[in-house]
Amino acid sequence: MALSASSTVGEWLDHPVGGRILAGVLEQAGASAEALAPARNLPLEQLVTLSNGQFPAEMVAGLVAAYREQAPDDADTPTESPAAQPWAERITPGRFAGQTVIVTGAASGIGRAVASRVAREGGRVVAVDLAKDKLDELAASLPEAEIVAVAGDITAAESVEEIVRAAGDRVDALANVAGIMDDMSAVHEMTDATWERVLRVNLDGTMRLMRAVLPGMLAAKDGRIVNVASEAALRGSAAGAAYTASKHAVVGLTKSSAVMYAGTGVTVNAVAPGGVATGLRPGQAEFGAPRLGKYMGNLPGVATPEHLAASITFLLSRDAVNLNGTIVASDGGWSAV
Repeated sequence: MALSASSTVGEWLDHPVGGRILAGVLEQAGASAEALAPARNLPLEQLVTLSNGQFPAEMVAGLVAAYREQAPDDADTPTESPAAQPWAERITPGRFAGQTVIVTGAASGIGRAVASRVAREGGRVVAVDLAKDKLDELAASLPEAEIVAVAGDITAAESVEEIVRAAGDRVDALANVAGIMDDMSAVHEMTDATWERVLRVNLDGTMRLMRAVLPGMLAAKDGRIVNVASEAALRGSAAGAAYTASKHAVVGLTKSSAVMYAGTGVTVNAVAPGGVATGLRPGQAEFGAPRLGKYMGNLPGVATPEHLAASITFLLSRDAVNLNGTIVASDGGWSAV
């Protein structure tokens, strides 16, 4: 079968010529074919978007050119089947019309994708992050949308108060997306600084925003809270001890709150992403990282932030009317392995 930019990474890796070319490029970059295992089912060209600049379009073009040069007869052979059509985001106009939605971590990655989608579906978005310049870029990219940028630290009381003031009289939904990764460390090699920082952002920040918006939601008898957990909330092999503990705690906080507020009109759910191409770049602890690496082969694929935004915005919307205390594993099936 002839290879092209739309051929999957797996087809490239398994091809006698394409696999050798791709392996050579990876070796020059100090990586191995195993690093692409989670992306086997994705078109090669999609790595441009997913890699955050580490796999540029020029590299894809170079791979295709090298393949055609080294296997000219093969390259002239038609492909056996058309490439699968990539998923395309479909906006639901007016789904959040008249609603105010707070989105944390909105400057990049999943948070930005959620904020963008809610805004394009008619919602007033209070976009929260530490990076004010990137929040301004988000607002500028959607000039017709209503985006209120709040630069602040979700673990600080004064920032939480500012976020609630910016939201105004009513908050219809809250997406707790902001989070940080650990360095994949096991308990015995973890520093106090890593433990405290990860728990403070991932757990304390989530709780503080929930606590701030819940009185208004209870008074209105309506509200949706969506917390972003992780595959690391469902298993022990996806991250280091600090991140894993923090995301397990987010699930506990979500389920406890779902029970506490059942019947009030307020629902609390969580999404557990699997592999996602975001700005989170885990460090490499000497003991923990190699032990976790062998489990990454079970990762079925890597999603884009927009894939996760589709799951999260559904739970933020009133269409999630009968869901409460649910942990949606938006992970391509990783948790089923």
